[in-house]
Amino acid sequence: MSAVRNAGRTATVLAVVCASLFTAQAAFAERDKHGNHGGDQDASLTDDGTLSVSAGGVRFDHSKNGKGGKVGALTSSTSWSPPPCWYAPKYSPEELQAYLEPIWEAGSTGHQWDNEQRKKYTNPDDPEKDFNKHKSGKGYWWGSYVDKSFPPGWDSCTKDYFWVDQGDPPPADVENAVTPEILAELAYSEIRVPGTEVTLAPAQATKVNLPTWAWLDGAQFQPVSVTASVPEIGISATATAEPVSLKIQPGTPDAETYPVSGVCEINNGRIGEPYAKGKANRTPPCGVQYLRSSGDGTFPLQATVTWEVHWTGSGGTGGDLPDGEFGATQDVVVQEIQAVNR
Repeated sequence: MSAVRNAGRTATVLAVVCASLFTAQAAFAERDKHGNHGGDQDASLTDDGTLSVSAGGVRFDHSKNGKGGKVGALTSSTSWSPPPCWYAPKYSPEELQAYLEPIWEAGSTGHQWDNEQRKKYTNPDDPEKDFNKHKSGKGYWWGSYVDKSFPPGWDSCTKDYFWVDQGDPPPADVENAVTPEILAELAYSEIRVPGTEVTLAPAQATKVNLPTWAWLDGAQFQPVSVTASVPEIGISATATAEPVSLKIQPGTPDAETYPVSGVCEINNGRIGEPYAKGKANRTPPCGVQYLRSSGDGTFPLQATVTWEVHWTGSGGTGGDLPDGEFGATQDVVVQEIQAVNR
């Protein structure tokens, strides 16, 4: 993407966000159509053939993530959500100079702003104030990045580029500057867990007042994790999600669940228990009993798995993140038991 096109995009975004935020123009100048900064995405294969993607100044390792066509993202069980934008290393001194000078020369961002930027990064009377080139190899210019889904707050990281020496933490007053904890929260948003279509017995159609057993394939419901890292500054964090329970909502008030709460806890790596011959007179540890027929239609049974999420990071850091949920709806046919008249 040319510098002129980047500058034009800067002006467009700023006009939407706030025309007066001249100091934030560099932070928006190079975002692509997904809200990411240009030139910051690449991908490589891990040893097991899983794609590892670098985006938003952060490298994500998905090799231990959930796989398959029905995987989905976790939804926090609280009002918490991962950071919509963040700050991470962006440029070396030479790279920032190569990016900004063509924008200034194009003049698309305004004479006043261009002059202010020149004064910030260069000074003919101070050779050291030359994009910090006297510190080449000893730190980075940090910039802002945006979650590609544009969640609420995506435009809140408006701070201009700032310098951080290698080995130093980012300024404490810069919210969402990458740390192991911020990386863990970003890894949370990358976690994908298996689909939640439960196996039912009877399978094709159940009967009124007949206990229906429900269970999930234990092999699919194992812990999954994503690691986020910034190799340039040597920090990383792994967010791990572990399944803990399944909640069944029958899709009609005319039903009873097993247990009564409708929440089936995980037990020995399994959620629910498969039905087998000889269990007809037993109460299922996880299941549902419908009290009326679905008629010519079906009942939308909702099955939602809750996942506990914790993280570990570089420097001995770690902790818990909010539980996540992922569910799906499946149609259940409920028929009346047909009596035979003699």
